[in-house]
Amino acid sequence: MMEKRKQAVTVESNNQNLGWLAKEVLTFQEALALLGISASMLYKLTHQRAIPFYKPNGKLIYFRKEDLINWMLSNKQSSTEEITRELFNNLKLKKA
Repeated sequence: MMEKRKQAVTVESNNQNLGWLAKEVLTFQEALALLGISASMLYKLTHQRAIPFYKPNGKLIYFRKEDLINWMLSNKQSSTEEITRELFNNLKLKKA
């Protein structure tokens, strides 16, 4: 019985720690967790304006989760299969 209670407390604690995943706007620390990068790297990206961010009061930095996900998925590198398929499709179009 005690073991089940410990498991329930652990699951509840984990859910509270990951509650930020449901948020649309993330704090600096939450953005770090989502991106999996260091604070210095995120500061560098914001300083270079390489990543979208918001400073409503001119001090604290906030991020839209959607912007961060889009940034992470930018600059896609095609697989060999995708390149071959695209080449094949282009050759078919030239023959037509």
